[in-house]
Amino acid sequence: MESMNEEKELLEHVMKLMAEHFGKNCEIVLHDFMAPDNHTIIGIENGEVTGREIGGCVTNLGLEILNGKPAEDAFNYATYAENGHLLRSSSIYFHNSAGQPIGSLCINTDITDTTYFEKMLREYNNTHDYENREDASPKEVFMPDVHELLNRLIDQCIQKYGKPPKLLTKEEKIQFIADLDMKGAFVITKASDRVYSLLGISRYTFYTYLEQGRKMRGESRTPVE
Repeated sequence: MESMNEEKELLEHVMKLMAEHFGKNCEIVLHDFMAPDNHTIIGIENGEVTGREIGGCVTNLGLEILNGKPAEDAFNYATYAENGHLLRSSSIYFHNSAGQPIGSLCINTDITDTTYFEKMLREYNNTHDYENREDASPKEVFMPDVHELLNRLIDQCIQKYGKPPKLLTKEEKIQFIADLDMKGAFVITKASDRVYSLLGISRYTFYTYLEQGRKMRGESRTPVE
């Protein structure tokens, strides 16, 4: 398969089956990575689970794949919807003949209510294994707009350092930019403008810091303007 459009009708038929079978709390999403980063969703069922619709944006994990991270199928991992609901998600990826990822099919089931009852039972039974699991923290978030996703990624970095971005040291600013780069933030159009303004540095300094961070990781790429 060289493009998602080749099998789009078949995949949408399967998505309809899954949505009817698993019910309204289960969202099924079809992404086309060849589309602009703000419009990768080409098919969706029960979009109210994450508040997204056709034409919506890729997630933070999708950005990382667009940024060069290997696209590996993942199953039953925890994620968050924009409204704070906890989801159980699985994703499979499609590749073209050159091995490049061209899209994905994702399932996101809202388990907020069942997790609440699970917590009640754990408290009643005095067990707390779930909180001690290393993978209990959600790693993916769903946003209806790619710029809101960028805001979330930036907020995560700000929280990491615990002080205004303009007050970061040079080394911290390099790492701040590197953290966003590794998350695929600079795949988003104009993200670099937003970040160098936030850090109080010039455009030239931003690209210098970006390249320094990439050299430390043995990488070299150009962000989207």
